[in-house]
Amino acid sequence: MRAKTWARGLKRDVLAVYLAARDPRTPRHVRLLAMAVAAYALSPIDLIPDFIPVLGYLDDLLIVPLGILLVVRLIPPQLLAEHRAAAAARQAARPVSVAAAAVMVALWLAAAVLLWLWLAPWLEAWLP
Repeated sequence: MRAKTWARGLKRDVLAVYLAARDPRTPRHVRLLAMAVAAYALSPIDLIPDFIPVLGYLDDLLIVPLGILLVVRLIPPQLLAEHRAAAAARQAARPVSVAAAAVMVALWLAAAVLLWLWLAPWLEAWLP
């Protein structure tokens, strides 16, 4: 039961961080970090895909919660309380970052191109 409560709180905090990232009252350096963390947390595409054993869930279990924890500690307490209340009210409507998804797709494509360029000489020598 504690894990379920923790997961709900984390989900609320992801939305609160997203709202804080868009709030001009949040300090600029915190807003930039909050934007990055919220974009990654809300992105439908992970940096490490979930089908990779063990490492696939590492970002879901470690990277996202630690990023949220860091941003939550940096947001002024009264502002965080306001955004947590707003997030709790909007819990059902989870925003999805299309821009973050585009960045993740671009990173995967770049990695695929680099892998191809790295393997191309070996493949040319091996294939007729």
